[in-house]
Amino acid sequence: MNQPYDPEDWDHWSRAMSNNAKLLRKDATFVPEVRSPTVRRRELGALLRKLRTDKGFTVEQAAEQLMFSMSKLSRMETGHGVATPRDIRDVCSLYEVTDEAERKRMMNLAVEGRQAGWWQSYDLNQFADYVGLEADAVSVKNYQSILIPGLLQTPDYARAVNEAVIPQPDPERLEEQTEVRLRRQERLTQDPPLRFGVILDEAALHRVIGGPAVMEAQLWHLVELSQLPNVTLQVIPFSAGAHPAMDSTFIILEFADAVPGLVYVEGLVGWVYMERSRDIERYMQVFERLCDVALPPRNSIEHIEKAASRHKAQQS
Repeated sequence: MNQPYDPEDWDHWSRAMSNNAKLLRKDATFVPEVRSPTVRRRELGALLRKLRTDKGFTVEQAAEQLMFSMSKLSRMETGHGVATPRDIRDVCSLYEVTDEAERKRMMNLAVEGRQAGWWQSYDLNQFADYVGLEADAVSVKNYQSILIPGLLQTPDYARAVNEAVIPQPDPERLEEQTEVRLRRQERLTQDPPLRFGVILDEAALHRVIGGPAVMEAQLWHLVELSQLPNVTLQVIPFSAGAHPAMDSTFIILEFADAVPGLVYVEGLVGWVYMERSRDIERYMQVFERLCDVALPPRNSIEHIEKAASRHKAQQS
């Protein structure tokens, strides 16, 4: 278990993490916080899908009655499409939703699903969907085999990672990507904070990204962040041998209320979201197995401290 955290230190970390994103552009202006429109669309979509199946309609039958294309209804149900107030009115009529509170809830979800989150002021392309999901998650479980997770990266480490991307971004784009990464980190100290469970393969501690000095600072940053009561950090040592996620990295996101969780997998082929319950259950089982294989949190921190010392020695 993590050591007890001093409340005064918590306040210090909260202020420090909130200021992190402003280190790059002092004149930066962010969109006011809203409930994540990405998650609101998924919440509404899950509700629409349940209403349809409860009535015994197929997507084709419901779309025909609503005079929607099947593509439009499918996108609304998966949270990828935006519903208008008229769409909600028509759906409530077809599915015989007469409860005023329920109709109002659906209308509110549709309105919130059309709002802009802070991340939408950046050119994130498809990654904007993930940032929107992460912004409203209550729990994130992350396994990384090579990199330090974005929520735990220092600015110098984040820049070095972004500089390696092909095609390489121009300087302005590079600073913007780094700023977004730091802005995301505020979730760790917001009230309530994001519950963040991280499992790192030992390789992530030794791959020299940005040089030994950057790596040393990054690893001591991990040690400090591991003291947050909502952060659990474990390391799978090389000595553990084979484990069930050697050829993968993944993130499990969980949400409050009736919003279904999902698994996010990222790679050169693009972004993959897995939402079927059996897929989520499989990844949860793998993560639990990795927790067993990894060193306990206290021993993991000692492992990270030793790696930081080795990076320090390489600088002399």
